[in-house]
Amino acid sequence: MFLTKKHLSRRRVLRGMGVTMALPLLDSMVPAQTPLHRTAAVSPTRLACIEMVHGSAGSTGEGTNKHYWSPEKIGRDFEMSQTLEPLAPYRDYLTIISDTDLHPATAWAAAEEGADHFRSSAVYLTAAHPKMTEGSDYFVGTSIDQLYAQKFGQDTPLPSIQLCIEMVDASGACDYGYACVYADTISWASPTEPLPMTLDPRMAFENLFGEGGTAEDRLARGKVNSSILDWIAHDVKRLQKDLGPSDRNRLNAYLDDVREIERRIQKIEKYNSSGEARVLPAAPLGVPDAFEEHVRLMFDLQALAFMTDVTRVSAFKLSRDVSGRVWPESGVKTPFHPCSHHGENPAKIAEFAKLNRYHVSMLPYFLEKLKNTPDGDGSLLDHSMVMYGSPMGDSNVHNHKRVPLILLGHANGQLKGNLHVRMPDGTPMANVLLTMLHKLGVSVEHFGDSKGEIAI
Repeated sequence: MFLTKKHLSRRRVLRGMGVTMALPLLDSMVPAQTPLHRTAAVSPTRLACIEMVHGSAGSTGEGTNKHYWSPEKIGRDFEMSQTLEPLAPYRDYLTIISDTDLHPATAWAAAEEGADHFRSSAVYLTAAHPKMTEGSDYFVGTSIDQLYAQKFGQDTPLPSIQLCIEMVDASGACDYGYACVYADTISWASPTEPLPMTLDPRMAFENLFGEGGTAEDRLARGKVNSSILDWIAHDVKRLQKDLGPSDRNRLNAYLDDVREIERRIQKIEKYNSSGEARVLPAAPLGVPDAFEEHVRLMFDLQALAFMTDVTRVSAFKLSRDVSGRVWPESGVKTPFHPCSHHGENPAKIAEFAKLNRYHVSMLPYFLEKLKNTPDGDGSLLDHSMVMYGSPMGDSNVHNHKRVPLILLGHANGQLKGNLHVRMPDGTPMANVLLTMLHKLGVSVEHFGDSKGEIAI
């Protein structure tokens, strides 16, 4: 193999009844004596877009003065703010972009006043103003994740994946004259094509690993209480014979990860079907009551999808507007939406900042997964661009100024990290989205209400 430069295909999969499992990047997928950057084994940057609703305490006047979200200093010599402090171990991968506005999420006519919660999510990745309608004639814009997927996701099994933790789960009108779909998803394949987001980890797992074969095959497999790994055991053994020690170890670690995720999902399903009282009685069987476990499962699935190049694009919605969820682990007892309406009370703003910090603290789990996953000449975190933010600024007054926004990862060298930039007042957030697209290799002259690129 070394002399002839024969190698394993990057698209090699493990197959079984109703199972098609992609493989992580192995040494044997790279032709011998060939620089990695000159092979087909190198994938374009992975893009993960994450939304948390209701803005941040740092977007208020009080929060700006106390630097709840944005650090006081700009450049590379900044001190971590209270809210972003959980990201300190990943400072070298962190780019903070302060004081951009998302004007298309605001009311453009008197009839649209008060409907910010029902427009915001649709604007987050599109920077386009949603058409006010309660019917199916919705119209907004194509989101950046889908522009990227259309160019770099067509040769992967899944062009993109869309996940969520909460959803309105309703059709028709929600409130203030807007269709529910605007609040249900952040991912739009075209101005008229919203993409549904997956709430159930079991469904997400099946989408990544359970496809293949016929519907009858998958149904038969589902009736047998066993791991999907049992259905590909023969193919695994056959593959292992052709792998070197390091590749066998990497393959075994990958399979262990898949089995552990599957075990956790099965445990959740067993509890939820036991008749025990549930915190979320209306949620699907595979959805855990615990927010952190739900988020971690979804992050695990995204990391595995990126590792195996099943997809290079994910959109992840961590909550929904006007959610009344309470997170006991955060130390904040006030429900989310009421907490965001702090009435400019400094003590309540500080409480909201505490909740913002808790939400940000979910990110290191995902970042650690990406950082610890080898990917060619670096790690998945080196080769990823992770966006986290909110389409609102100060949710107490439903504005979209000084929206919280950060990028993480090195994006194949396009982002250096360890940087805080503060934009001039009135800078469109769309300038950031345009810059992201250009760094991802998508050539567009403008995006939404953009006016140009920013220096990051």
